[in-house]
Amino acid sequence: MPASPETDTFGFIVNDLSRIIRAEMDRRTTEAGLGLTTGEGRALLNVSRTGPIRQTALAERLGVEAMTLSGLVDRLEAKGFVERQPDPADRRAKLVTLTEAGSTVVRQIEPIAAAIRSEAALGIDPDDWQRLLVSLRAARTNLLATRTEALSGEDTAA
Repeated sequence: MPASPETDTFGFIVNDLSRIIRAEMDRRTTEAGLGLTTGEGRALLNVSRTGPIRQTALAERLGVEAMTLSGLVDRLEAKGFVERQPDPADRRAKLVTLTEAGSTVVRQIEPIAAAIRSEAALGIDPDDWQRLLVSLRAARTNLLATRTEALSGEDTAA
């Protein structure tokens, strides 16, 4: 059955891919015995890539509210995967840092994520795949710029 025009739009496809990726990551990390939710895995991967990061910045990167992130970091801290440390630039702010145990888990997550990316790219010409990634990055940049502009307009209106 051909895809409906309502389900073959940019937003629907991106959302559907995101849902499928999260479900696969959950399934595979569970099978690997990692005991992580997708959100916890995403948080660990982000901290691994950025290095110590303020909780507020991590919440923004993950697209979650500060309170949601706080609970997520609490769970990761209880598992020994991250630590909260005072930010030397602002003692009121906390930096989330990866522990050695967290680094070990990240090394276990990375091949799972790489396998999912490889499976997603099956049958797609490598040049087409690279163009897709470039296009998706451009779309993200466009939407972030629009969002930033809209939010800065709200700040000046207040």
